Amino acid sequence: MAEIGFYHLTRTSVDQALPALLGRTLEAGRRAVLRCGDAQRVKAMDEALWRATDPVWLPHGSAAMGHGPLQPIWLTAGDDVPNGATYLFLIDGVNCPDAAAFERVFDLFDGGDPEAVEAARRRWTSAREAGHTLVYWRQQAKGWTRGAR
Repeated sequence: MAEIGFYHLTRTSVDQALPALLGRTLEAGRRAVLRCGDAQRVKAMDEALWRATDPVWLPHGSAAMGHGPLQPIWLTAGDDVPNGATYLFLIDGVNCPDAAAFERVFDLFDGGDPEAVEAARRRWTSAREAGHTLVYWRQQAKGWTRGAR
């Protein structure tokens, strides 16, 4: 079973919060897959990661770029994991039927969008029923606070 962290964004967008989390993933020697809602979002996240300033460098790729096995971070709108990633990042309310295949799952959702919050609650319930270890993180003025859910 995976540890699934639900990241409640309250002060920044996914595009702004994700680089720091991905940077820590790479620092820990892990590979990541970022699952997006659609191909346009993959392209937008690719551009956002290239513009990231902290960390300055987030090596990544997608099917458009190729070389999946070599990419430390893989961006996709599908279920592909060509880089052997053990960390999975979910945005855009993407569901994860294969969470058990990963060591950690990061589910980032917009706390300012009532529909996104309600959808995250449904994903939480489903993951709990599947037996995963769940952790709730709420974005604060600086960093994240682990909360009880």
